[in-house]
Amino acid sequence: MKSYRKELWFNSKSRREYINITPQVEQCLEESGIKEGFVLCNAMHITASVFINDDEAGLHHDFEVWLEGLAPEKPYSQYRHNGFEDNADAHLKRSIMGREVVVAVTGGRLDFGPWEQIFYGEFDGKRKKRVLVKIIGE
Repeated sequence: MKSYRKELWFNSKSRREYINITPQVEQCLEESGIKEGFVLCNAMHITASVFINDDEAGLHHDFEVWLEGLAPEKPYSQYRHNGFEDNADAHLKRSIMGREVVVAVTGGRLDFGPWEQIFYGEFDGKRKKRVLVKIIGE
């Protein structure tokens, strides 16, 4: 069995952003040479997420509205965590959207359902953060 590891780095331009990382993960899979196995992608920061969904701008807007309704950024004073930071909402949003995804690899390709893509969700951006890609298989 083979194993491959790579870190993908992101520096979002805004506090919240959804980045389709499918092409980078596919490049990792190609570099790994693995044809059958699994890909794990996980956010290495507690205020970011990796998730699978459709790459559609309206849906991304809906995520933003929905998440902001559940855990609004402001007023900062509504959160006990916000004594030294202002990112309590980002921690909550990450909890909802998830930490990682696992995708099967079949025939050297990500074995997706229709419309599925891998996203990096940033909820406290404007600084460098990373996603771990770990691929295991043969």
